[in-house]
Amino acid sequence: MMKRKIRILHVAQAAGGVDRYIRMLLKYLDKDKFANVLVCSQDFHEEDYRDLVDSFEQVEMTRSIGGNDLKAIKEVRTLIKKYNPDIVYAHSSKAGAIARVADIGLKNRCVYNPHGWAFNMRCSAKKKAMYTVIEKIAVPFCDKIICISDAEKQSALDKKICREDKLQVIFNGVDIESYENGVHGAIKRRELNIPEDAFVVGMVGRMSPQKAPDVFIKMAKLVKEKVPNAHFIIVGNGNQEAEIRKYAENNGFSDSLHITGWVDNPMSYVELFDVACLLSRWEGFGLALPEYMMAGKPIVASRVDAIPNIIRDGENGLLIEVDDDVRASEAVLRIYKDAGLKNRLVTQGMEDVHNRFNARRVSEEHGKLFEQM
Repeated sequence: MMKRKIRILHVAQAAGGVDRYIRMLLKYLDKDKFANVLVCSQDFHEEDYRDLVDSFEQVEMTRSIGGNDLKAIKEVRTLIKKYNPDIVYAHSSKAGAIARVADIGLKNRCVYNPHGWAFNMRCSAKKKAMYTVIEKIAVPFCDKIICISDAEKQSALDKKICREDKLQVIFNGVDIESYENGVHGAIKRRELNIPEDAFVVGMVGRMSPQKAPDVFIKMAKLVKEKVPNAHFIIVGNGNQEAEIRKYAENNGFSDSLHITGWVDNPMSYVELFDVACLLSRWEGFGLALPEYMMAGKPIVASRVDAIPNIIRDGENGLLIEVDDDVRASEAVLRIYKDAGLKNRLVTQGMEDVHNRFNARRVSEEHGKLFEQM
């Protein structure tokens, strides 16, 4: 006799990284054991989930706290009653608040994954305090909180969000199989007007304060002074683009700066890098890091939040302090000059991504948790 499937209703508001995470999670979750429903904001696309969920529902949810939240809570509650899931899984802080309130008093288990605590962002003390209070208030309304790194768990304990036994760390992962079986070399250097023999330093991330493109571009100037044929790629868009371009122009290297804008195939650009950077000012996990590893790129990253959970300095990457363009340039130049170092970092990174950051493992660990609940 077929055992009844465990039904999971996912609630998500923020597209982008969370969207990719859920798709990966669903792809490798055992289809014979679990049935999935996605309740998401207008920023998600149904065709992305065609083979992954049994039902796809959209509710208008906004990122900011305010007017339409009560309506969203009502609609989500109606959908929870309609599908009557065994588990409600809320993804990221906004959907986390909506789903947990919507689920009060209903008979199921509730899991919450903040995907990086809101109170760890760089924002005003007032905002931090507000986010912390909201998280503390919402804690009783869920059974488990998933942390995407050890650093995330530790900061929840430091802020006294909840008891330790409510927290479980499940490290993020990347879809190694789909990358390895995919198309490689789709983008050529010449398409970006980069010479074949150039030394290419790149970053993947929004041009916003968190990802520190301002530090990246200052580092680029210092590298360019030592390596005239250096080129720089930023894969992403963002509100700091104008100032980044202006800096390169004022310092005479705008021909060597290539900004791709938002792309749906960032890995094709990562393949062009000789060194990959993530110089973030805060980071709940830093999914770009295992992506760089699986593409076989040596990494220079900032020593902040969760990044040292992933990068061990001198073993699978080089770590520098936040906001330090000088040290960042020195680290990049070390890799440029030392082929042995480069190879060691890449080899160890490749091993780590297969052992520690494989998407299949993320789904397996979730599956075990769902069955225990």
